Amino acid sequence: MKESIYRTALGSNFEKLHPQIQKRFGFSSKDNMAAIGTGIMENVWHGKFYTLPFLCLGTWRNIMFPSSGKNIPFTIENYAYQDSFGRETVTWIRKFHFNSRIRRFDATMIYAQSRKMIVDYLGTHQHLAVDIDASVAKNGGIHIRSGEQRFYEGPINFVFPMVLSGRADVCEWYDDNEKKFRIKVVVNNDKWGPLFGYSGAFDVEFKNISPQDVPLNVKPLREERRE
Repeated sequence: MKESIYRTALGSNFEKLHPQIQKRFGFSSKDNMAAIGTGIMENVWHGKFYTLPFLCLGTWRNIMFPSSGKNIPFTIENYAYQDSFGRETVTWIRKFHFNSRIRRFDATMIYAQSRKMIVDYLGTHQHLAVDIDASVAKNGGIHIRSGEQRFYEGPINFVFPMVLSGRADVCEWYDDNEKKFRIKVVVNNDKWGPLFGYSGAFDVEFKNISPQDVPLNVKPLREERRE
């Protein structure tokens, strides 16, 4: 499969997305293209004090983090390539530039033929595989909701208990008035409530780049075959 994983997941509904969202989510490794976003997250927040252990644990492998703030400079790097297992893969490397440090949130997405859906591998080692339900939002954006999560580390393999994790609800759309992409992310825990989220706007530069020139620092340190 060398078409966009999002086109595969959405089927004919892909054409209902805003044209700019189609462009941003419509390329694959054969298109020799990358989408590099730069903007401002107007609000980066985290939950109450008892949610901080979840977020601190996430910093271990670049997932979530306990920082918060207003008007935080932001970058996002989306590269498409085929991984070592031949799967069409898209990077999601998000960097939040706080005054004291850069916080990074890494993920790689594939379309899992075995599950007939997108799977989002979180973190630097693809140890957490998350089922993704993608749909078209009323505003022409793409709406992403996370489902079951599976933990893979060496011989260890189990469904991750949601009481120890979060469910993500993401909408990314294009604002015709601002001529910018906008995003809103909310992560909730089933027991503890809101964990983490951010919202803001960014511009995207589409760059020509061959799959073999995808930077190593956006790829996971370990690739996981299990989906």
